[in-house]
Amino acid sequence: MSRLFGFDRGMPLDRYYIEKFLEEHASCITGRVLEVAGDSYTRKFGNDFVSHILHVDPSSDTATVTGDLSRPDSLPEALADCFICTQTFNFIYDLAGAVQGACRLLTPGGVLLATVSGISQISRYDMDRWGDFWRFTTRSAERLFAESFGEVVVQGYGNVFVAKAFLDGLSVEDVADAGLLDFYDEDYTMTIGIFARK
Repeated sequence: MSRLFGFDRGMPLDRYYIEKFLEEHASCITGRVLEVAGDSYTRKFGNDFVSHILHVDPSSDTATVTGDLSRPDSLPEALADCFICTQTFNFIYDLAGAVQGACRLLTPGGVLLATVSGISQISRYDMDRWGDFWRFTTRSAERLFAESFGEVVVQGYGNVFVAKAFLDGLSVEDVADAGLLDFYDEDYTMTIGIFARK
């Protein structure tokens, strides 16, 4: 139906889970909030915040912070109370470095709200620019982030129906019964939310 994750049909199915995860942790999206490439989720779910935008490209018009997550020394220390980092770690080869970079950006007690893909097609846009390297399980995500953060809680989302629909490029609007989206089958994890406190 779509090779664009369903963007051309409506809201992509993974975005439904990303927004659900962020809404569940909206109370953490406050103070100095950093987000990757834009601040749409900060504005949608945040409260009483100062917005910062991280981009790896120094020519970005929207970035307030430029740096490479996989090179922690390129990043400011203790910049944010909350760091929203959705669908980013899949596209960074040096995962351990990137997680350390995310931790460096946070104040003591600060919270990382990250999402990563489990079951997904290749993102051609990212593959052709910097690479599409990883898919995760809840266990791999928990173990990876626990190496740098004191508290880590992961939440999986998806089921076989949604995974197949997502691979076909269907959108949220294509699913007649919204209840099918909220049933979670851990053997078909499509999206993973990661709450990590420094």
